[in-house]
Amino acid sequence: MSGDEVDLVVVGAGPVGLYAAYYAGFRGMTTAVVDSLPEPGGQVAALYPEKLIHDVAGLPGIRGRELVRNLLQQASAYSPRWLLGQSADEITRLDDGRILLRLTSGTEIVTRSIVLAAGIGTFKPRPLPVGAEFLGRGVDYFVTDLDAYAGHDVLVVGGGDSAVDWALALQPVARSVTLIHRRDRFTAHEASVAELHRSDALVRTPFVVHALSGDRSVRRAILRDTASGELHEIDCSRVVAALGFTADLGPLTRWGLRIVDRHIIVDSTMSTEVPGIYAAGDVTEYPGKVRLISVGFGEAALAVNNAYVAGDPSASLFPGHSTAIA
Repeated sequence: MSGDEVDLVVVGAGPVGLYAAYYAGFRGMTTAVVDSLPEPGGQVAALYPEKLIHDVAGLPGIRGRELVRNLLQQASAYSPRWLLGQSADEITRLDDGRILLRLTSGTEIVTRSIVLAAGIGTFKPRPLPVGAEFLGRGVDYFVTDLDAYAGHDVLVVGGGDSAVDWALALQPVARSVTLIHRRDRFTAHEASVAELHRSDALVRTPFVVHALSGDRSVRRAILRDTASGELHEIDCSRVVAALGFTADLGPLTRWGLRIVDRHIIVDSTMSTEVPGIYAAGDVTEYPGKVRLISVGFGEAALAVNNAYVAGDPSASLFPGHSTAIA
């Protein structure tokens, strides 16, 4: 696709980016979607594919995997061009005002506008201090398939929402679930922590993983009590390290955007301070901002429609109702 041209590039293939791609197609724009991950879905697909999401209007509860699948189907109706497994790198303003976007792969694409739906940026899991040799052989940072843990003794490490959510989700599937956290207090949602204590999962605090052992895969964990220093050994055939992740906006910080605490400042049209570049979703900041998927969907529609009018000032900002489509 080197040197190709589209009306709009969406950076980020999470739920908000996928919805932006749909809305651009709905308005008749040609679109390319860029994401550093090899598959669409962003943080939801990578971290919470089995988690029930409750704040999408009209859906009392939908699993992350299913939501991504539906959004992908919705966007794919307009045939966006997928540029996955590569990141947005540099931008150059052309003489006619269009933007030349270079990707980390070396691909170049020319566009009138860009919508940044980058979420929290490129994210990497915080590694478990021990047991690196068992990564992919019993140690996981992401849970993509609950059934893969059926019949296993699972050790979940962490005290945030991800750790508690995975412990609750795995408890009906696994043979046993033990969750350890280095502190007595959890950062996860209070209701989820209360549910965890009511479940059959074993909760042990304050503990950390001191060592892992096994042959071809992990079989045992040695836990250290951070208060007493005592060591305890437990059997486990799967370890889920949910210690959070680090994130950064990478090359986007060099684009001349106004960024505060890893968030991009936008106005009511979702415009950034760089002409032709808009943003939507968790990456944005403005007075009264609420970081919910449902809010991000609305921001994506605002960003795309304003980008459309910027490219054709004679066009109407209002896109019309989707029910009018024959």
